[in-house]
Amino acid sequence: MALVEPVARLDESASWRDHAIRSISSVIIDAPTVRRHKLSNTEISHQGFVLVRVMLENGVEGYGEASTLGGPRWAEESVESIKSAIDTYLAPVLIGRPAGLFEDNALRMSKAASRNNAAKAAIESALFDAVGKSLDLPASALLGGSVRNSFPVVWALASGDADQEIEEARGKIERAEHRIFKIKLGFADPKSDVARLSRIRAALGPDVDIIVDVNQAWSEATAMRWLPAFNELAISLIEQPLPAAQVDQLGRIAARTNIPIMVDEAVFTSSDIVRAGQAGAGTVLSLKLVKSGGLLEMKRAAAVATAMGMELYGGCLLESGIGAAAHLAVFSTLPKLEWGTEQFGPKILVNDLVIAGPTYRNFEVHMPEGPGFGLVLDEDRIRSLSRSQ
Repeated sequence: MALVEPVARLDESASWRDHAIRSISSVIIDAPTVRRHKLSNTEISHQGFVLVRVMLENGVEGYGEASTLGGPRWAEESVESIKSAIDTYLAPVLIGRPAGLFEDNALRMSKAASRNNAAKAAIESALFDAVGKSLDLPASALLGGSVRNSFPVVWALASGDADQEIEEARGKIERAEHRIFKIKLGFADPKSDVARLSRIRAALGPDVDIIVDVNQAWSEATAMRWLPAFNELAISLIEQPLPAAQVDQLGRIAARTNIPIMVDEAVFTSSDIVRAGQAGAGTVLSLKLVKSGGLLEMKRAAAVATAMGMELYGGCLLESGIGAAAHLAVFSTLPKLEWGTEQFGPKILVNDLVIAGPTYRNFEVHMPEGPGFGLVLDEDRIRSLSRSQ
């Protein structure tokens, strides 16, 4: 009983009533990208988002975002399923609840729906934004406080056209936006992929860091055949070369190369991280809200990975400035983020969804300033890109 009573008293207090959740709404947005973006199993020219707005009884509104890649291909969620889960199952269990009871609200969402991680993360992001605004504090302060406010930022080269990618990368370097590049592989045969990668390395020179992401496209045998070529090209990091379920096989591959392996799709839960660590499947973990299902769970994932001896990488799923700001708020509080972040999503959109948000300069992404996530939405653009209800 003693564990329940404090929550009941908080619910009854005037302050917490002011911070109660009045409404939760969602809308699907289709935003065009500046170029096609290819993965091993799909390619996109528009990025799909679900924008979540949480309104508190004090009139403060918070924003969150769920992102997908080409529908339910990267994971099982699509923008359509995310919106349905939010509107039908998740929002109803939170209306009237104090927004700042983050852990209790997460438990309520977990009881209302299994997995649906992107949907839950979008709502929790909006709650942190709203509470931060209400208290005139940055959301990072509610997560332990920032230890950094900018991060080395990776740019993905993913058109599949080496000439275009070389020109794109040179432009990023000249404008002091990016000097770490992740090359998407797996949508061509390995020989063609390595030939394209070799051209990019030769054009950009030895001083540019290059990461490769195979997006689960190879078998163990293929990886054994082609990983030595990555050594010759001075690749810094290899992301998820094998299918997510093949954790033991990934461990065998990791033992055969001196290049760090990063696990991404193979790990969603803390138990997944432990299993990957025990199998030696990777020495780097890609952190994403879409995997963890919320800001607090992503912090826990980082702690578990660190305990398993893994280094940390700030992943992305091409979020707009809204989702990027939520990720950066968490990343800013981590004692270490050894590999920086690839939160470049706002820059791959023809137009971002925010007027004020993350900024990019001196090869780093900088957190927005201000309470909550420090965002100002571009309401006109959001209206123009939103699907009719």
